[in-house]
Amino acid sequence: MSVTGGAGAADTSIKGIRFGENAGRTRIVLDVSQATTPRLFLLRDPNRVVIDLAGAEWLNTTPASARGVVARYRHGLFSADTYRIVLDLSRAAVIARSFTLPPNGKRGYRLVIDLEPADQDRFLAAVAATRKARQASRVPEHDIVQTPVRRASDKRVIVVDPGHGGIDPGTLGVLGVNEKIITLRMARVIRKELAKNPRYEVHLTRDRDIFIPLRKRIDIARRHGAELFISVHADAIKNPKVRGGTVYTLSETSSDREAARLAAKENKSDLIAGLNLEEAADEVSSILIELAQRETMNYSAEFAGMLLPEMRREVVMHKRGHRFAGFVVLKAPDVPSVLIETGYLSNRADARVLDSAEGRLRIARAIRRATDKYFERLTAMGR
Repeated sequence: MSVTGGAGAADTSIKGIRFGENAGRTRIVLDVSQATTPRLFLLRDPNRVVIDLAGAEWLNTTPASARGVVARYRHGLFSADTYRIVLDLSRAAVIARSFTLPPNGKRGYRLVIDLEPADQDRFLAAVAATRKARQASRVPEHDIVQTPVRRASDKRVIVVDPGHGGIDPGTLGVLGVNEKIITLRMARVIRKELAKNPRYEVHLTRDRDIFIPLRKRIDIARRHGAELFISVHADAIKNPKVRGGTVYTLSETSSDREAARLAAKENKSDLIAGLNLEEAADEVSSILIELAQRETMNYSAEFAGMLLPEMRREVVMHKRGHRFAGFVVLKAPDVPSVLIETGYLSNRADARVLDSAEGRLRIARAIRRATDKYFERLTAMGR
């Protein structure tokens, strides 16, 4: 599950990765352009090892097969200055040692990490130790319950959220393109289409291939003082014949099993990227408390009701086009929000539409028309 790094020059290039086994240990070797000190930590449920490299980019084009205690691995840009590699463990293991080898004439610098099997108690102790070390050095990245800003002008502020990104690629479509690429391309077209209306101020949560935590996306919308949040995704399902888009709004009770399945999958984005979900528990609770403001959810449903018929004019939509589920990314307490599954990347016809400039433009135009109607109604109501 490889992805490319972000744009711009980086201090360290990762040129290769290899896995080996010796004397019961699993060795991970990263070929790097210079000596570098990684930040290493362990996570549980599921058991993972996370390798963060500051100022690094991934240049390796040769995939490697995981071995030993490593079941699989993934990587991607985690933040503007951090490249992350996540190792999913097949069994509990701890970091035995980590060191850098200098060039030897045949190879350049190599970052070496040795893992050794451990019982669960030892693994959990190592998880706690690395968590304590991270907390001691951590600078808070964002404030989830930050008071939203007030609009500085009369423009309506809209935040468009391309789903997934960086180390979290999302679904891999039948055409071989990851969801994170599709959603970014789509979001850029939506921004361009909405920006044609001089009454709108439009922002993206990300404008490149970088990971943004789910709750950070909420925070971005609130910091901009957004009056509408549109999260763009593309689903996949085992049955390749199923096609059509769906508009989702928030409910702690899902409208059906398919909605519940999708919400559960999308809500794992942070876990996939190597975040410790236990540390976010208090933030989730505070958000859920604020969700007592039912008015926001009503406005979300109203926008969804305007969006669905406009989408049907342009692309195939699921027969149950408006559904409800507990998507984390929709939980801003004071920003009407929808999540659009623009189609199924597991269906070849849908995938062709989503991967085409014409198809993306049709969807963007539908969103613009619905947005116009929505804000026209708010203006008529004196809001």
